[in-house]
Amino acid sequence: MGPFPDVREVLPHREPLLLLDRVVEMTDRRVVAVRTFRPDEPVFAGHFPGHAVVPGVYLVEGLAQTMAYYALCHRKAPRVFLVGIDRARFRSIVEPGHEVRFEVDVGDERFGMLTGKGKVFLGTTKVADAQVTGYAGEAPK
Repeated sequence: MGPFPDVREVLPHREPLLLLDRVVEMTDRRVVAVRTFRPDEPVFAGHFPGHAVVPGVYLVEGLAQTMAYYALCHRKAPRVFLVGIDRARFRSIVEPGHEVRFEVDVGDERFGMLTGKGKVFLGTTKVADAQVTGYAGEAPK
């Protein structure tokens, strides 16, 4: 188990929207990545001045990137696109300096579509969860 390829070698994302620092676990149906949100990141200037909070959409995007990493490594897909978010719940805030853990259990895969049940943890506390659906293949015309 590990070390795994650098996220920059696998994902096409780059700063400021690359939301994974590294992958720490990957099996046939599961992938776990971590990210520390730095206090100097541009998003915190506007979300929210005086009391910075990681946007919930960043947590969901982190889950989507974690699943994309899995698909690009396991399925050798040319690209992965986020096509659905279901049952997203945000249970606690994440602040600058916090390290979160993105856990995705990959479910069904059919016709290039894959789903994952994702959870975001701060230590042992679950701070968010969502089901993400992606399409692994070429971009539609």
